[in-house]
Amino acid sequence: MNRNNQYSTDLDKNPANFTALSPLTFIERAASVYPERLAVIYGDTRRNWAETYSRCRRLASALDKRGINTGDTVAVMLPNIPAMVEVHFAVPMTGAVLNALNIRLDADAIAFMLQHGEAKIILTDREFSETIRKAVAQLDDKPLIIDVDDPEFSGGEFIGEMEYEKFLEQGDADYDWQLPEDEWQAISLGYTSGTTGDPKGVVTHHRGAHLNAVSNILSWNMSVHPVYLWTLPLFHCNGWCFPWTVAALSGTNVCLRAVRADDIFELMKKEKVTHLCGAPIVLNMMANANEGMKAGIDHQVNIMTAASAPPPAVLEAMQKMNFKVTHCYGLTETYGPAVVCAWHEEWDELPITEQAELKSRQGVRYPMLEKLVVADPETLVPVPRDGETIGEIMFKGNVVMKGYLKNPDSTKKAFEGGWFHSGDLAVCHKDGYVEIRDRSKDIIISGGENISSIEIEKTLYRHPAVMEAAVVAQPDEKWGETPCAFISLRDNANDISEQDIITFCRENMAHFKAPKTVIFGPLPKTSTGKIQKYVLRQQAEDKQQ
Repeated sequence: MNRNNQYSTDLDKNPANFTALSPLTFIERAASVYPERLAVIYGDTRRNWAETYSRCRRLASALDKRGINTGDTVAVMLPNIPAMVEVHFAVPMTGAVLNALNIRLDADAIAFMLQHGEAKIILTDREFSETIRKAVAQLDDKPLIIDVDDPEFSGGEFIGEMEYEKFLEQGDADYDWQLPEDEWQAISLGYTSGTTGDPKGVVTHHRGAHLNAVSNILSWNMSVHPVYLWTLPLFHCNGWCFPWTVAALSGTNVCLRAVRADDIFELMKKEKVTHLCGAPIVLNMMANANEGMKAGIDHQVNIMTAASAPPPAVLEAMQKMNFKVTHCYGLTETYGPAVVCAWHEEWDELPITEQAELKSRQGVRYPMLEKLVVADPETLVPVPRDGETIGEIMFKGNVVMKGYLKNPDSTKKAFEGGWFHSGDLAVCHKDGYVEIRDRSKDIIISGGENISSIEIEKTLYRHPAVMEAAVVAQPDEKWGETPCAFISLRDNANDISEQDIITFCRENMAHFKAPKTVIFGPLPKTSTGKIQKYVLRQQAEDKQQ
């Protein structure tokens, strides 16, 4: 039946009742409501929200004067220093897209990303000058380079046109930035290696960034004015949206250039840190620190970790230090965490081993994620909630990426059937909590970093002595997983050692991607000649024991 809808007549969107959702509004509010509250702490640097907002506007203005506007890409190669917080607001203020580069990558990988993303400007820390120099040398259209001089770091060269602070002086502190007309407008470009050595560029939008920043607050039960320690790399999914979350709560960003146990505990005590995020390796490092470092923390610290859940021993150590651990899960394609192991108070009464088992589950959807399901990837039928039937984790909602930049085929495949396919295989328990059991991709997650087995294999095949190669994940107490290479050598190459192979890989790719273990011998294969990686995974695990 067709009839007029009385609630649609003369009740239209207008500038008074509708604006695009964007995390940029958070910093304007923080500076307006709490201008004198500390926004950034780094060494001797202490800036309030009024100063931080002014600096962001200056940077946005300076970028604008260099022709940066909607749809342009600004890349950054920075550790967790104040400038890295500022770019998360300043770049999108111009309408441009922020491309935060993984500081652990080599020049070839960075060159690919700069070219693919068409970066117009790159801000780089002196520590990475040589990598950026080599990367930019490979480009036909070279971006403008701005050096960031961090007083906490000595070394490296200036390779750009000018230094960051001088660049800011060219900008206007009263820069009249505007919200995007369309909240679907891109805000960030982040690269994920997937299952190949050629990264895919994940494009996210203002709406999703706003919503997931708020989702962090709700999922972690955060209150106003948190003191957040930056142990999580800000280049990881825009720091899981926490630059925007901290601004929304008018909190304090405690910047940390390098993740070291002594610095972490010192800052916890000195600045009364309330929250931090990090991979399980960070928790393990903290748990195994000497007792002198741990002493003196008399307040609760909330920790959010992703990847594999902390083992019982680490979880117990965290509890003894009055650290409350929350386990989450997500991908670059979902703005970072979009699933959380939402805790129930009654679980606190369980033995620590049972708590660890519950925490090992990835959990349930974030408040701002519309749908999460474990389903058959072909039929899209949800698996039974029996904790045994394996399916693929799929997402649907506003905190799912726009798609992959210049890659319509991969985008279409990722969104088949109206769901985002994660590629992670899991079960669903009777209470609806999801638990990953395996990965459909041969990705190795080492210290929170994704490493492509195929990329390592391609490097191995470049060694003249290698006949066949296969790489799988090997369990590692410190890193969670590390690459383990299985190699069959060519005839007359028996003098090649494990260290020879590791050194070759380190010379031809980012060091953290190189295999930590190399096993020589024939590779198990199916009748059709396909290498049986499941057999190799078991061998790698047996060797570790």
